[in-house]
Amino acid sequence: MRPLLFVVFISLLMCVFTHGKKGNVLVLIGDDAGFETAIYNNSVCQTPGLNYLARRSIIFENAFTSVSSCSPSRSAILSGLPQHQNGMYGLHNTVHHFNSFTELKSLPLILQKAGIKTGIVGKKHVGPEAVYPFDFEVTEEQMAINKIGRNITLMKDKASEFLSQIRHDQQFFLYIGFHDPHRCGSTNPEYGQFCEKFGNGEPGMGIIPDWKPVHYSPEEIVVPYHVQDTPKARSDIAAQYTTIGRMDQGVKLMLQLLEKHGHLDDTLVIFTSDNGIPFPSGRTNLYSAGMSEPFLLSSPMGKSKWGQRSKELVSLVDIVPTVLDWYGLEYPDYELQGHKVQLTGQTLLPLAHDDYSVESSSSQASLFYKSIIINLTAQPDYPISQKVQRVLGGPPKMLPIGSHRHCSLMDDTAEVSKFGYETVLMRNALSDQFLSITKFNSASGQKNYTLITMMTMGSSPL
Repeated sequence: MRPLLFVVFISLLMCVFTHGKKGNVLVLIGDDAGFETAIYNNSVCQTPGLNYLARRSIIFENAFTSVSSCSPSRSAILSGLPQHQNGMYGLHNTVHHFNSFTELKSLPLILQKAGIKTGIVGKKHVGPEAVYPFDFEVTEEQMAINKIGRNITLMKDKASEFLSQIRHDQQFFLYIGFHDPHRCGSTNPEYGQFCEKFGNGEPGMGIIPDWKPVHYSPEEIVVPYHVQDTPKARSDIAAQYTTIGRMDQGVKLMLQLLEKHGHLDDTLVIFTSDNGIPFPSGRTNLYSAGMSEPFLLSSPMGKSKWGQRSKELVSLVDIVPTVLDWYGLEYPDYELQGHKVQLTGQTLLPLAHDDYSVESSSSQASLFYKSIIINLTAQPDYPISQKVQRVLGGPPKMLPIGSHRHCSLMDDTAEVSKFGYETVLMRNALSDQFLSITKFNSASGQKNYTLITMMTMGSSPL
């Protein structure tokens, strides 16, 4: 009888774990990361860490950010709500200092209330602190962003410090925000366009002990379809590849930490990016190159799906419902701005565990046939990029941008041609659909996605 009771007890434990009531979560976020990896058919850029994770993951081929901008996107990742619902309309660090609504119940808040230990290492870039609190936090708010976001040895040490605090009976949620492969900006030009020299061991560059830099020649890189093939572009992409390699080695370090602390086989791992790569038509743009994201979902309970690919339409707002489902938690019942809050996304665990699809929305059809881009600032004309103006010289010029653009993603992946037929009918019908969807989905409770995204269109930094 005792052996039978023991077997029943073990079976019950396995059942509870399978339904997401036990286990941990590791979220890995690249900064302006794209598809420069063998996972997404780039055979030049070496990413052994991500390749290993992909072999343990379901690989999504149609994942999208909710908005092609850093802070708004990260707020959606950590709240499960698009930026127009959570209040993070712009960048958190600029003079505008955007913040989410103070009444927002973010993922770390929900997890803390449930007794789950939360930690963040690296780039955070959202606020206010009271809305996005973590039990353990080492971010750009505590030290320089290059130091905590690109020094993968320091990031490893801080993540290990967090994991060392976890009791054997305690669950954890760890968020790693890499600053790679974001451009370096004008503050540290000595490190190169993508900070590819930071920590490489050369004189004055410092050293990152766990990083073994991989260098590329401009001639061997793969120029994305939306970037002009010029010597400058090739030089930039070669530098980008080097910093992608640093991020990739950081991913490997984090997975090794899970294994060292005995959590590799009880932790849900998610890897994605906040927005598109920092090239024309990429980051801050509504074209596919700015909105599409890499997305790996590794579940220790879904080994039958490891290495498989999914064409399901998924969004970064699916991360919160997926994490809550993994922990077996319900989303809280509350209101924002007088509206009942409902999560826009839905859990992806069925895709990682079973053989059936998550039901998306009717807009999935238009994903593969038409892209609808709406520019709310079509009038007046959008001013030309200051950096481009410096290159061109002469008097200031204006770039006219129309209010609507309709493209076929099946025949025109670069989105350079406009549809001339049925434009008015399609615009009116889809605009009506957009307006009905964005009213917090309160009428029917239907979970919807939409590709009709309203946002200011501008030029990515060159």
